[in-house]
Amino acid sequence: MSISDAAAMAGVTAHTLRYYERVALLDPVAKNEAGRRRFTERDLARIEFISRLRATGMPIRQVRRYVELIRAGEHTEPERIALLEAHRLTVKTRLAEIQASLDTIDSKIANYRTKRVRRIS
Repeated sequence: MSISDAAAMAGVTAHTLRYYERVALLDPVAKNEAGRRRFTERDLARIEFISRLRATGMPIRQVRRYVELIRAGEHTEPERIALLEAHRLTVKTRLAEIQASLDTIDSKIANYRTKRVRRIS
């Protein structure tokens, strides 16, 4: 698939895909006779996972480390698990903080609605 198709399917820009390739988050992407990148389903799966990691705040250097571990082979699975578990904990902490903020906002909205109902009554 073309870079624009891969970008659309993964929800990123073509520029992002070129960047991922340049910083070695992706393996070198095959090119057709015209020199245009041709992404595979395997490339797309990696792009989508990288996008999820980035969307949850994982820094590029950690994503790069994760990709390096994949390339190093199966013997790195324990380290990959540790890296993902640490990131999972960070994400869960952020979710709890966001939930607390949402609860505060909901409380404020409820206060305004109650106050408004009292004025109307």
